[in-house]
Amino acid sequence: MGTDRRRFGLVLGLAVVVGVFTATVPLLRDWFDLRVYYGTVDTWVHHGGRIYDYRVPGTTYGFTYPPFAALGMLPMALVGLPTAIAVALLLNLAALASAVAILVGPALRRYGWFGFALTACLLALFEPVRDTFSFGQVNLVLLALVLSDAWLLSSGRGRWAGAGIGLAAAIKLTPALFIVLLLLGRRRRAAGVATAVAALATALAAWAAPGASRFYWTDALWDTARVGRPAYVSNQSLQGVLARLTAPEDPSRALWATASLLVLCLWARRVSRALADDDWTAAFALTGLAACLVSPITWVHHLVWLLPSFAVLLHRHRLRVAAALYAVLCSSVVWLWFDDASGLDGFLGSNTYTWVTLGLLVWLPAGQPRGGRAALIRRARATLAAPRPAAPAIPAAADQSNPSSSGSAAATGRAVASRHAVAPGRAAEPAGVDGPAGVDGPAGAAGPAAGTARVSSSVPTGSTRPAASKPQSSSERASSYTVNPPPA
Repeated sequence: MGTDRRRFGLVLGLAVVVGVFTATVPLLRDWFDLRVYYGTVDTWVHHGGRIYDYRVPGTTYGFTYPPFAALGMLPMALVGLPTAIAVALLLNLAALASAVAILVGPALRRYGWFGFALTACLLALFEPVRDTFSFGQVNLVLLALVLSDAWLLSSGRGRWAGAGIGLAAAIKLTPALFIVLLLLGRRRRAAGVATAVAALATALAAWAAPGASRFYWTDALWDTARVGRPAYVSNQSLQGVLARLTAPEDPSRALWATASLLVLCLWARRVSRALADDDWTAAFALTGLAACLVSPITWVHHLVWLLPSFAVLLHRHRLRVAAALYAVLCSSVVWLWFDDASGLDGFLGSNTYTWVTLGLLVWLPAGQPRGGRAALIRRARATLAAPRPAAPAIPAAADQSNPSSSGSAAATGRAVASRHAVAPGRAAEPAGVDGPAGVDGPAGAAGPAAGTARVSSSVPTGSTRPAASKPQSSSERASSYTVNPPPA
């Protein structure tokens, strides 16, 4: 009872801290992205408008996802905005719970209610998660879809694996990199399912909204200005780093493509090691990191794809590293350079989350640890004891040459041979220890007795078989956000 009281007090105190923090420090996003989704669907269904023509009043921001995403959001046209907000909250809660259950569910169940309550408080402080809820974003839903395939593959239920990735890729293009992961892991069936699901969903959207589909794939997809300014401090991708370096000029596309190619090569190498040891959790974590880096736009709320990396760190008992990175990603530190990201401090500070993502891609534990692998090899070698030579036959004494005694000599030889044939792994006893000299019979004696003794004495006595883990801001920045909100 005393332990339960202390745990309850800890959770209650942490819940108060979370409430005060979220009420005073971060600037709430007022469901900005959800308003984009809702306005787009409402205009499309009720006012005869087109999907990609809608703009949030007073801004230049509109719908940027593939047409299938708008098709999936059609039920919002049947309800009011408050109901849509409530449903979005419930969907995000369910998606977050599913992701946590897949990543660390067994470990949390060992701690009962305390583990789940503590995890909920910690996730509420995590900036990408709290921004996803505050914006009304779809990132957690996409993460849950992708991780469902990771669970199917790692648990041996891979028949329908790939469907979640396919749906996620049809809603947003970034998860398409997970199809490449399936191909690298030689899960061709799962890759085929993912590709087929994505293609069917895209074809369904083309049938339902042919004009919007044609516009998206030929025009909107290549117009990065629709998404937002690449140099905006919330863009924590490689292109965001380059854009802040060259602002107000646009960064070189060749330089960005080269940097992205290098990241993808590093990703392929690290993922190959994870897949070689069937470590699907690490493989999916690394793929999420790479997708965030190479995507042209990776807003802070997109960094929920880092959650699988934290699960890997916890499983590998890298608690200090996980705690340090968690603290950084709760701090909203990048927003200190909201107005000016120039200079060395701006280069290092405004890209902090990018450095975290890149560092995890390089150093995240993946596959069998080398220390553990070496220990297994040493243990296996220790069990490979060389076969011991058979005990030599002891010649018969001179007074045992009487043919009439051959029968008793053979019987005695069988008894001694059975004592000398020990189980593998147990040291053989030298011949003659337990009985008088010469009881094994003469060397080379003919008959069944002699043959039995020789076969028994030639059995190796050692085993030859090896032994079988937004801005954090002042009121001035808040008013700036209200006038010119960040892109969806």
